[in-house]
Amino acid sequence: MDWLDELWTRLREHEEWLAWIGFASLATVIISAIAVPILIRRMPADYFLEDSAGSEWMRRQHPAWRVTLLILKNVFGAILVVGGLIMFVTPGQGILTLVAGILLLNFPGKRRFEIWLVSRKPVHRAIDWIRRRADRPPILLPSDQSKIG
Repeated sequence: MDWLDELWTRLREHEEWLAWIGFASLATVIISAIAVPILIRRMPADYFLEDSAGSEWMRRQHPAWRVTLLILKNVFGAILVVGGLIMFVTPGQGILTLVAGILLLNFPGKRRFEIWLVSRKPVHRAIDWIRRRADRPPILLPSDQSKIG
């Protein structure tokens, strides 16, 4: 039981850090509980298809506005990824928050990774459940293209 006393002593020495971790955990739970369903509802059903209307809208924007939106999107995505990772060890919807953050980030191989991730049954079911509750059509994946044509 000496190890337990030692652990307790070390935790007491870092109470301020524990308070900040607790605050960050609570903030990410609240932000993700609000942001993730909104992002999933607003995502076009064809987001994962090659000729998505959302990507075409972005291409038509002024370059300065496009860069500004790209930076904001990546910053918000990074916040959600960090929050999702924190929620793996604290209360919250970590997987959906992590997925939403990854969908917002830009990195090489992202498209292939996000299609793979969203194709996983639990993630796909959760996203479609949120969209169904908002009277939005289910998301379409490249394997679903034969169903729409």
